[in-house]
Amino acid sequence: MKRNLTLLCLSAFILTANAQDINDNLFDKRYIKTIMIKTANWQLHHPKHEPRDWTNGAFYAGLYAAWETTKADGIYQAMMDMGNSVGWTPYRRWYHADDIVISQMYLDMYRHEKRAEMIQPTLDTLKLYTSRPYPTQGKIDLIKYWWCDALFMAPPTLVKFGVETGDRSLLEINDTYFKECYDLLYNKEEHLFARDLNYVIGPDGTGRLEANGQKIFWSRGNGWVMGGLVRILQELPKNYPARPFYEGLFKEISSRIITLQQEDGLWRASLLDPASYPGGEVSGSGFFCYALAWGINNRLLDEKSYLPAVKKAWIALNRCVNEEGRVGWVQPIGADPRKNFDENSWEVYGTGAFLLAGSEVIKLNR
Repeated sequence: MKRNLTLLCLSAFILTANAQDINDNLFDKRYIKTIMIKTANWQLHHPKHEPRDWTNGAFYAGLYAAWETTKADGIYQAMMDMGNSVGWTPYRRWYHADDIVISQMYLDMYRHEKRAEMIQPTLDTLKLYTSRPYPTQGKIDLIKYWWCDALFMAPPTLVKFGVETGDRSLLEINDTYFKECYDLLYNKEEHLFARDLNYVIGPDGTGRLEANGQKIFWSRGNGWVMGGLVRILQELPKNYPARPFYEGLFKEISSRIITLQQEDGLWRASLLDPASYPGGEVSGSGFFCYALAWGINNRLLDEKSYLPAVKKAWIALNRCVNEEGRVGWVQPIGADPRKNFDENSWEVYGTGAFLLAGSEVIKLNR
């Protein structure tokens, strides 16, 4: 009996050691570059949506990060081909944050190519965007950034173009729009953003709640907020007057987010009611992994406190990539958390979030 118990313990140790070796390999720089190229190529070969759609805006942000990380010629050429195919124009609506997110990739490519036609259409659109009021329907769309995901779409675009052109007014206008969204949707007790006014509890206590009675904050929306904050902070000058606001908000949300990570390393679609959405949600989780790793790399977040969460998240995200390179467990498009997604559910923004995460995880000092 004693011998059998010893064998069982030894087998358990070997299994644990093997699992640990596998997990450690996920942080090897060669592996990270390989998986980034693999997932990027799978997504490029499975296009979805109009190239300038907001979904692809997130994907191409990740694709550019993948090129910066791997220097893969095919990835660079794919971005050039896409931009040339649409004349480097934003999408259809001049007034909507979703339709200028693709311009972030345009500017990144412009910084290498220095071709004015790569950014001029966006500059023309930004003139309209910043000078005209949002054509509101008088319901929830009362401000320019009326839904929290918009904080990934437009703010980095305005800031990147403002920094590149030296037009400080774009930075200041973005500060105004961003703080309007913050005042409207940020819950200062929970340190999370509601998706839009439909999810803000009224002064009389009425409003939508989750099945467990908690307020509704979904991971994808808050993940996009965190990703947007990273992309703002990457651009803003160190002495810019409003930078402390963005840094403080980034730290505050980060400290809340790590408390909501589930044991498997992922976050659920609904942050405060994980039991109602048992499957991990990869797009939100990918953005959280990206943001937290960036915070560590840039010394805004304490490594001892945040590195374990990042490592768990990266390990979990890789388990959601199939043999072909498809990123699964991605919540479908919609204004609220949904339950109808699984390992076969994919969207281009899920791949974008995964690539952004990899671009920062590879820089970690483990």
